[in-house]
Amino acid sequence: MKKAIRFLAAALAPLFLLCGCEEAISSSSAASADSAAASSAAAESSAESLPVSKSTGTGKTAVWFFDVGQGDSELVQLPNGKNLLIDAGTAECGTGLVKLIKGLGVQELDYVVATHPHADHIGSMRKIIETFAIGSYYMPRVADDEVPTTSTYTNLLKAMQKKGIKAIQAKAGVTLFSENGCKAQLLAPVSTSYKNLNNYSAVTLLTIGKKKFLFTGDAEKESEQQMLKSGASLQADVLKCGHHGSKTSTTASFLKAVSPTDAVISCGRNNDYGFPPQQTLSKLNKDHVKIYRTDEQHTICARTDGNTITFQTGLASATAA
Repeated sequence: MKKAIRFLAAALAPLFLLCGCEEAISSSSAASADSAAASSAAAESSAESLPVSKSTGTGKTAVWFFDVGQGDSELVQLPNGKNLLIDAGTAECGTGLVKLIKGLGVQELDYVVATHPHADHIGSMRKIIETFAIGSYYMPRVADDEVPTTSTYTNLLKAMQKKGIKAIQAKAGVTLFSENGCKAQLLAPVSTSYKNLNNYSAVTLLTIGKKKFLFTGDAEKESEQQMLKSGASLQADVLKCGHHGSKTSTTASFLKAVSPTDAVISCGRNNDYGFPPQQTLSKLNKDHVKIYRTDEQHTICARTDGNTITFQTGLASATAA
């Protein structure tokens, strides 16, 4: 069985290993940052009853941090009408996630990044592939002998094969697009081999005019240190914290280099891992970083014209469908 899956995977895409979040962290209090710590360029609008809006505003980019429960999924809608999807949450949120994306008027995903093969990041990727036209598809490469046999992974491969999708290897130095002041480039993975599979995570730096967003997947300390040593500019206005805010990510040195004004933590309500731990929240609070959390504020949307960023919270969750 595994031999057949390995052959299928080799024919379709760079190989990567599927497993769940392995770290169990004791539950801790989840205090959010004081609103006084928010950047003067970022304003929050709580909107529990508001539906997701199709309009991004003239000349603006909309960055959606979907509430997919204990998982990750972000959508970037560019001013030129193109769309970038990073991860697709768990299989359970698939129907809701497709509904939200369709509700934004999206018919084609021009760029798709599967940061790494954990089920809480690619669980609904099969459904995404089956539903939308796909442009460029990126995912990291791992060792041939680590090909998984899980149904989530094999079904994803089959969906890719059916649509004729061939993956581009996600690694540091790859540029997804660069035009009209909008750029997306990969800063990680830097190495080709890791003991901890979270560190294979494709890390995307999105630049919109003068503003930057950093999406880190589940990248942990080892990957963060490699990015620091690479000499790449890590500064970003908005940081999507690695590994759902786990203490294994967002290290002090990495946070200092990124120096965000706002941070987003994607995690599930009352999740079994205790994400995010107080240790991470305290670091962010100490650096006066405004914290947004999908477990408390549901889907979050950040809009930018390249000069300022505004946040809207309380939007529709993929878990509600």
